[in-house]
Amino acid sequence: MSTLTTSDSFSTLLATAPTSFAPLRQLAKESFLAQGLPSLKAEEYKFTPIAKKLESTLTNFTPAQPFALSAEQVGGAIIEGFEGLLLVFANGYFQPQLSTSLEGISITRLSDQPETQLGSIAKVEKDPFTALNQATFFEGIHLSLPKKTQLDQPILLLQFHQANVGQVISPRIWIEAGDFSSATFIDHSVSLGEQPYFVNKVVEIKGGINTHLTYLRLQHEGNRVIEVSNLETDLQKDGQFTSVNISLSGDLVRNNLTLNLLGSNTVGNMFGVYLLNGKTHVDNHTNVDHTFPHTESHELYKGIVADQSRGVFNGKIFVRQAAQKTNAFQQNNNILLSDDAIVNTKPQLEIWADDVKCSHGCTVGQLDEDALFYLQARGIDKINAKGLLLHAFAGEVLDKIECDSFRNHVVAQIQERLGSKI
Repeated sequence: MSTLTTSDSFSTLLATAPTSFAPLRQLAKESFLAQGLPSLKAEEYKFTPIAKKLESTLTNFTPAQPFALSAEQVGGAIIEGFEGLLLVFANGYFQPQLSTSLEGISITRLSDQPETQLGSIAKVEKDPFTALNQATFFEGIHLSLPKKTQLDQPILLLQFHQANVGQVISPRIWIEAGDFSSATFIDHSVSLGEQPYFVNKVVEIKGGINTHLTYLRLQHEGNRVIEVSNLETDLQKDGQFTSVNISLSGDLVRNNLTLNLLGSNTVGNMFGVYLLNGKTHVDNHTNVDHTFPHTESHELYKGIVADQSRGVFNGKIFVRQAAQKTNAFQQNNNILLSDDAIVNTKPQLEIWADDVKCSHGCTVGQLDEDALFYLQARGIDKINAKGLLLHAFAGEVLDKIECDSFRNHVVAQIQERLGSKI
């Protein structure tokens, strides 16, 4: 455990929490204080020194407040070619005056939804950062899709972050999709300024029967930002959920992703790319829990790690005794572009059923020098040849992005990072 929980560092943050959801907040506060922040001795955080990073970078944590955004700022941050519903946030606070509305879709502040099932999916005892968010978040949204809602266009969650040293941004989102509904969400964060701050996000998604949901995420925070993201989803019979997470920057980033497959014929897809340079540290922890028979999960994460950056992957697949006829696949592949880059990878399977098809694996290597020479020999300069190979490596994940505007935006960001015209 970390000394942070018994020091004065979090006392202001906890003391200034709103009074709404009092029982839930008290439970979360007690859970956070009992767990403490994880040290390197904690198995789930053994490669990610987040308590040390928080203690050395930020002190006397206080909640970040909303700030004024202009229509020009919002317009300049919208993904080129995007067409759909726009929801704008400033430090986690919903900005309805800058957002668009769609008939039939309910978007309300959590404070106006006292009967919400907040915390029923992302349970506070599982992770101290989930507990900290539930104890201290100031405002969140409840987004509800009625039964049989079929959205042809995506919903863009455009989240602007601007905070001072030591401030904490605590976005909280509850999404509920009625039976036979389908939607795509794009979660895009925009950092304003260069100050070090802490983003502690929790997103809960409750999918009904035969829902088809996609959650696309682009992490492109400032290079001094520490971020923890918890995305947890319950999926019912015949449902499908797809997550694609792209991580490009930040100081230290931890992504926790959990899929609970709670009915037969459910399908969970978990894809990700992390393209790291400098001293960026990104840790992806995933869990998929097969609890019913005839369920599937497909997971593929790819990392390109350069300079002194570090990538961590820990994927867990649980197959319960009742989950016969499960089909689960998990793979993590990495390319190191420097001698100082580090990757720690640990795919895991825990199986209690005996009639299943499950596989997992990981690789860590370098660029194929023969392939690089082959391209250069045909007139492609080294930078673009390297970029072409790296793009091909990541392309298997990028091809999973069905939203054209988001995929094009991500490819452009990767091109810029690689310095190549791929």
